[in-house]
Amino acid sequence: MLKPTTVNAPAKLLEFLFARMPEVKKTKVREWLKFQAVLVNGRPVTQFDHALAPGDLVEIRTGRFAAPKVRLGGGMKIWFEDAHLIVVDKPADLLSIASPDEAERTAYFLLTDYVRKGRQDSRERVWIVHRLDKETSGLMVFAKTAEVKEALQSGWEDVEKRYEAVVEGRLPEPRGTLECHLDETNRFKVFVVPRAKGMRHAVTHYRVLGASPKRSLVELTLETGRRHQIRVQLAHAGCPILGDEKYGARTDPAHRLALHSTVLRFTHPVTGEELAFASPLPKELVAVAPPPSQKGEGRRAAEGR
Repeated sequence: MLKPTTVNAPAKLLEFLFARMPEVKKTKVREWLKFQAVLVNGRPVTQFDHALAPGDLVEIRTGRFAAPKVRLGGGMKIWFEDAHLIVVDKPADLLSIASPDEAERTAYFLLTDYVRKGRQDSRERVWIVHRLDKETSGLMVFAKTAEVKEALQSGWEDVEKRYEAVVEGRLPEPRGTLECHLDETNRFKVFVVPRAKGMRHAVTHYRVLGASPKRSLVELTLETGRRHQIRVQLAHAGCPILGDEKYGARTDPAHRLALHSTVLRFTHPVTGEELAFASPLPKELVAVAPPPSQKGEGRRAAEGR
């Protein structure tokens, strides 16, 4: 392993690593790069031709870090991991965190077991930053320290959060904003209510990606993050999400809630790097969604990391 080493002369990263670690197989070094184990000035770098300058600090981090898109139990995939946070793709029908009825089959439990490497006496853990409904699939971020959790949550309104949903019917305009006040006092269901003390303001921007006479594929960008926000606002607009019987859906062709967290974009709270992750709509939702419009209204894909 390469301990923190200061660069003395300009060099390309891969050549520098080969020269400093001749005893290590070149395939192993390339693997470290691919799986983000090589740090330059504290940041993971994967480009083999990254230009090093005198004074740069290069090191190989130890510990277990997931290869991109590695699968864990329960169908969950790790999209990105470093020493500070983990971004995962949660499947539908998996709780984010324990409930009175389920303590172990949760994203939180699976990730805690992962960072502990199966050692029950380990003190390693993750911190939950935000939640997805059990029925919703897609991208979530977990912190690996309390400090990172606080930093992410304090800047959560600045995080770009996008979803895609397949809904019944058609929204009145190709793009617009859903804005209302929500009553979250009922544990099981949220209601749209007039503005009043204790009621929570909710704002969601939408864009119709494709439409048929009976269904629409909609991209949704959250400005606020309320419980069941997207589900109740779309239902209130007359377009409940497929499979969302709780909020009035009459059809369930995918046999699941047709809502997926597709994009997370945020500034890394420790390194300052801009991170962007994209998760495509699951195939069972693609199968029931109308095709994207041919008028240039296609998805704005963020680069997965």
